[in-house]
Amino acid sequence: MGLRHFTILLLLSSLAFADIVEDVRTALAQRNFSLADSELQKYRTQHGVDPAYLEALSWTAREALAANQLEQADTAAKQTETLARQQLQKRSLDAEPHLPIALGAALEVQAQVLAAHGQNRQAAALLQQALVSYRNTSISPRLHKNLNLLSLTAQPALPLSTEEYLGARPVPLSQLKGSPVLLFFWAHWCGDCKYEGPIISRLSSEFAPKGLAVLAPTQLYGYAAKGEDAKPKDEIAYIGQVWQQYYPALQSVPVPISKTNFTNYGASTTPTLVLVDRKGRVALYHPGLMQYEDLRAAIEKTLAD
Repeated sequence: MGLRHFTILLLLSSLAFADIVEDVRTALAQRNFSLADSELQKYRTQHGVDPAYLEALSWTAREALAANQLEQADTAAKQTETLARQQLQKRSLDAEPHLPIALGAALEVQAQVLAAHGQNRQAAALLQQALVSYRNTSISPRLHKNLNLLSLTAQPALPLSTEEYLGARPVPLSQLKGSPVLLFFWAHWCGDCKYEGPIISRLSSEFAPKGLAVLAPTQLYGYAAKGEDAKPKDEIAYIGQVWQQYYPALQSVPVPISKTNFTNYGASTTPTLVLVDRKGRVALYHPGLMQYEDLRAAIEKTLAD
């Protein structure tokens, strides 16, 4: 084999590694599970099982769950987890990005399948066991988020760490009992958070006279503008700039800065919205964007209750 031929083969192999996730997701977007399975089998024959393959496989579990094909979703999720555990015998979970995405999704789908069958206790136990196994890894917040989706609603809101903050000093949640509280978990890099900001501002203006309090927890990510590495002091300054620029109507809202808050509330998705009722219990836990009408209805219901 000539050097040029060998180089071409290496390039094709690299492209296949990069494209398998995209190819499978494209097929699944069309709900073409047969094509997705064909792409997976072809890749596995050529490259074996690797983290990229496992991330692609995990997407079949997620899309099957979205299509309410629970048995297929559970099978794909369990297969992903089994193969991921085999990978973990020779590498750490966070050595590269594909494996934690795959394993996190596999555990998430299994828990959601159990919940769909009305087995919330078993789903929570699965997630709690996984949290013990992977508590010091990048998938811990994702596991917390799914556990909170199952069990946090109607439970007492967890206290917030408020030692470090921007703006007004945050009042502890325990001192806000008697008033509903909206927690807006956001990140300086998050486009969806910037979309949600005006919605939060509008609702704050409408319901503050009725007692609604708003807090906007965030955390450090280790980088600032354009993804450049930043020391904590510099990143906090950057967070302040972003908060002033993109959230001008929320400048009176306290901004606690703590990774612990994100971990405890499982806020691996930003924004994550948590609505606390007058008795200090979680009335709403919502990872992701929420439209004005939906969030307004939840606040009105909390006020009425």
